[in-house]
Amino acid sequence: MTAPVSPHEHRHGSHQALIAALVFTTLFAAVEAAAGWWANSLALIGDAGHMLTDSLALGLGALAAWMSRRPPSRRHSYGLKRAEALGALLNILLMLAVILFIGIEAAHRLSAPQPVRGGMVMLVAGIGLLVNIGVAGLLHRGEQNLNIRGAMLHVLGDLLGSVAALAAGAVIWTTGWMPIDPLLSAFIGLLILVSSLRLLREILHIVMEGVPRDIDLERLGRDMAATDGVRQIHDLHVWAIDSATYAVSAHVVIVDMGAWERCRRNLENKLHADFGIRHATLQPEDTRAFDRACADGSCGPVYGHSRPDT
Repeated sequence: MTAPVSPHEHRHGSHQALIAALVFTTLFAAVEAAAGWWANSLALIGDAGHMLTDSLALGLGALAAWMSRRPPSRRHSYGLKRAEALGALLNILLMLAVILFIGIEAAHRLSAPQPVRGGMVMLVAGIGLLVNIGVAGLLHRGEQNLNIRGAMLHVLGDLLGSVAALAAGAVIWTTGWMPIDPLLSAFIGLLILVSSLRLLREILHIVMEGVPRDIDLERLGRDMAATDGVRQIHDLHVWAIDSATYAVSAHVVIVDMGAWERCRRNLENKLHADFGIRHATLQPEDTRAFDRACADGSCGPVYGHSRPDT
C-alpha cells in the first residue's frame, strides 16, 4: 500500500517543478533574445520578452512556495503568504513594459519594414516550441495547485508565442513578406496583455479579500448550517490569504452550548474536507445572543432555519 504524501512533500514537489521550469525558461529566453537580435526579428525578441516575464513569474512562484513554508511570526501572523500577490503585481508591471516596447517597435517596423533572417527565426522558434512543451510537462508532473496552474498558463502563452514566431519565419522564408514579423509580434503582445489582465484581476480580488472564485458562499453557508447541532450561520466571511490558502470566520447559532466542542470539530472537518479551508474562526451563540445581535438586521445573510427555535 502506498503511503500518503504529506502537504509538506507536495509543496516541496511544487517548488522543485517551478525551479526546473525557471531554469529552462530563463536559459532559452536568453538564447532567443540573442538570436532575435542577430536575425533582426521582432517576433523572436517579443517572444523572448514574454518568456523572460514568465521566468520572473516562475521565480516568484518558486519564492512564494518557499515562503509559504515559513512559520507565522509576531509581525506576520499568517506568515508571508501575501508576498505571492505582491510579486505577481511586480510581474504585471514588467509585462506591461514589454507590451509597450513591442507595440512601439511593431508600429515603427510596419511603417519601415526591415529585413529579417527567416531561416534563423524558424530554427530558434522551433527549438523554443520544444522547450515550452518540455516545461509544460515538468509543471504537469508537479502538484496541481493554483500556483502551478498559473505558471502553466504562462507557459501555454509561450507555446503560442513560439508558434507565432515560427509562422513569421516560415512566411518570410517562403514569400519574403516582412510585415508579418511586426504583425505577429503585436499578436504576442496581445497574448501578454490578456494574461496580465487576468492575473491583475486575481491579485485585486485577493487584496480586496473577495470570496475565492472556487468557493460558493451560499453552498458553504447551507452546508455549515446543516451540520449536526447547528441551527444557523451568520456573519459568514471567506477570503484568500494567498491563491491557495483560504480562511473563514462565522457566528454559529447552536442547539446546546455544552456540545460546542464536538460541533466545532465537525464544522472544521467539513470546511477542510469539502472546501479546502484550514483556517477557521468560529464563534458560538445561543438563540438569545442571536436575537440580540441580529434584531436590527445587521448580521447579513443568515443560513439555516428561518428562526433558531424552529
